[in-house]
Amino acid sequence: MAYKDIYDSWKADPEAFWMQASEAIDWTRKPSKALFDDNAPLYEWYNDGLVNTCYNAVDRHVESGHGEQTAIIYDSPITQTKREISYVELRNRVATLAGALRAKGVEKGDRVIIYMPMIPEALEAMLACTRLGAIHSVVFGGFAASELAVRIDDCTPKAIIAASCGIEPGRVVHYKPLLDGAIEQASHKPDFCVIFQREQEVADLIEGRDVNWHGFQYGVEPAECVPVEGNHPAYILYTSGTTGAPKGVLRPTGGHLVALNWTMKNIYNVDPGDVFWAASDVGWVVGHSYICYAPLIHRNTTVVFEGKPIGTPDAGTFWRVISEHNVRSFFTAPTALRAIKREDPKGEEIQKYDISCLRALYLAGERADPDTIEWAQKVMQVPVYDHWWQTETGYTIVGNPAGIEALPVKIGSPTLPMPGYDVHILDEDGHPMQPGKLGAIAIKLPLPPGTLPSLWNAEARYLKSYLTTFPGYYETGDAGLIDEDGYLYIMARTDDVINVAGHRLSTGAMEEVLASHPDVAECAVVGVSDQLKGQVPIGFVCLSKGVNRPHADIAAECARLVRDRIGPVAAFKLTLVVDRLPKTRSGKILRGTIVKIADSDTFKPPATIDDPAILDEIKEALQTIGYAR
Repeated sequence: MAYKDIYDSWKADPEAFWMQASEAIDWTRKPSKALFDDNAPLYEWYNDGLVNTCYNAVDRHVESGHGEQTAIIYDSPITQTKREISYVELRNRVATLAGALRAKGVEKGDRVIIYMPMIPEALEAMLACTRLGAIHSVVFGGFAASELAVRIDDCTPKAIIAASCGIEPGRVVHYKPLLDGAIEQASHKPDFCVIFQREQEVADLIEGRDVNWHGFQYGVEPAECVPVEGNHPAYILYTSGTTGAPKGVLRPTGGHLVALNWTMKNIYNVDPGDVFWAASDVGWVVGHSYICYAPLIHRNTTVVFEGKPIGTPDAGTFWRVISEHNVRSFFTAPTALRAIKREDPKGEEIQKYDISCLRALYLAGERADPDTIEWAQKVMQVPVYDHWWQTETGYTIVGNPAGIEALPVKIGSPTLPMPGYDVHILDEDGHPMQPGKLGAIAIKLPLPPGTLPSLWNAEARYLKSYLTTFPGYYETGDAGLIDEDGYLYIMARTDDVINVAGHRLSTGAMEEVLASHPDVAECAVVGVSDQLKGQVPIGFVCLSKGVNRPHADIAAECARLVRDRIGPVAAFKLTLVVDRLPKTRSGKILRGTIVKIADSDTFKPPATIDDPAILDEIKEALQTIGYAR
C-alpha cells in the first residue's frame, strides 16, 4: 500500500486502523475498543486492555526464540568501553532489578526517579519500573539540584535510582552531591536511593537511605511482569513550561506500545533484528522513545552511545559507530550535524569509514536548515529525512514514511502528516489559513494513541496550555505553513514569529538564509524590541573552522543575503559573529533567553542550559551594538 492509501484508511476509520495496529502487541487482555472518548476533550486509548511494557520490549522476544539476539550495544568512547547485552541477559538483569525494587516496597503506581548517564543500566532501570507497573520519571543526569528537587516534589517518588557520576569529555560530573542536595531541598523524601557505582568515581552512601545497585539485588527473587491497564502511565517526562514550573507529560502504556511499534517499520524502515541508533540521551523524549522503548518493542538492536559528535575523539565518531555496529537507520539532531560540519566542513573524516550499511539519516529536535541537510546528503550519500514531533506526542507528527514509501523530499519540510495526525494551519482566531500562509500549527482532536492524555496532577494546566486557544484542536506552539501539495514547513515557535512594522515574519526563514552563507556553520535569529518598528531581527552566526575573514564583511554579506531573498521588509541589518550559541543539552538554541538579554529583561538561566558562561559572551556581543544595557 502507498502512503496515501494508509493515511486515507486511518482517516476513514480511525477505530479500525488503531485496533489493527494493536494486534502487533502482546496483550494479557485485549482491549474491547481503541478510543475512549466519553471524557472529551480528554481522550484515552485501549483503556480496558491489560498489558505490560517490559514484557513486550524484552520477555516476548526471549520466549519466541530470539534470546541470543543483541538487544543493546553500549559504545562509550569517553570510557573506552564497548559491550553487548543479549535479550535473554537483558531480561534476567531487568527481572532481578525489578525484584530488588519490589522487595523494597516499589509496586504498581509508585513513582521512581531515574537520574543516570548514557549507560545500559539507565535502560534497565526504566524497564524494571515498567515491569512492576511503577511510573518512572527520568531526569537528565547532572541536572541542577534545585531542578531535581522540583521534580521530586512534583512526582513524589518512592525511590530514586542514580549513578555515582556522569563523564563528559575532560571532566567527571558528580551526580551524588547533586542528588543529596536535591533531596535536602525537596519537601518530599524518597524511601531509598539505589546508586550505581561507576569505577570513575565511587560515591559515599548515606546509611539507611542509599543502597548499592549490585548489593541490594543480591539473592532477591526475580520479578514477573505486572499487567497494567492500557491507560496506566508508563512514565512522566518533565518538559520546560512557560511559567518556569516544569510540565509532567504523561505517557499511557497501551497507546505507547502500539504507536512506537508501528513507527519502527513504517517511518524508520527497520526490520526486527536490524541495528537502530538514536544519538540522544535518555533524559529527553527521543531517548525514551527511540533509544529504549521502540527499538526493543520491535526487536531491534539499540545503540547506547556515551559520547559527543565531536571531541570523543574527533568529528568522525558518528561514522565509526555506524560502520562498526552495522547501523541501518540513524537518528540525530541537526545541531549534532552542524557541530560535525563546523569541525570538518569538507567531510574528510567520513572517508575513513564504510557506512554503506546505512539506509537513511533522520533529523528531529529543532528545525533542520536546508544547508545542513544538503551537506549531510552530500557527505553521507544517503537520504536525509527531517521529521517533526514533540515531547508531548512521543513520536512523529509529520515525517517521511520510508518503510511505506519514500516520498519526494522537499528540503525545508518534514514532509506529510502520519496516520493519527490531522494537521491544520490556523490564524489567531482559529480560522484555517490558505496554502502558503504562515499561521499556528494545530492538530485536530483526538490525538492518536501514545500521545499525552494530560499532565501529571495538572489537568487544568493541560487544558489551558494545549486545548483552550483553538477549541477542538491541540495547539502545538509551533508556527508554519502547508504548501499546495500538503507538505508542512515548520518556521518557528509561535513566539519566534516577529512583527516588523506590521509584517509577520518568521525568524526561521531568516536563519535558513544565513545558514546558506559559505562561512556560516551555525546561526540563530531573534526579534528584539524596537521603538520604531515594534521588533527588528538580529542574527548571530558561528563561523566554520578555518574562516579568518573580517567579521564586518561577513555581517554585511549576511544582511545583503536576507535583503535579496526575503526582501527589505525584513529590516535585517544586524549580524553578530560569536564563538558559540547558548543551547540546551539536547541542542536546542535558547532564542528566548537571547531576546531577554537583548531587551534587558530580567531572566533566570534555564535549567537545561549546556554552559551558562555563554550568556555573558552573548551579552557582551549585544552591548557592542547598543543592546543588553
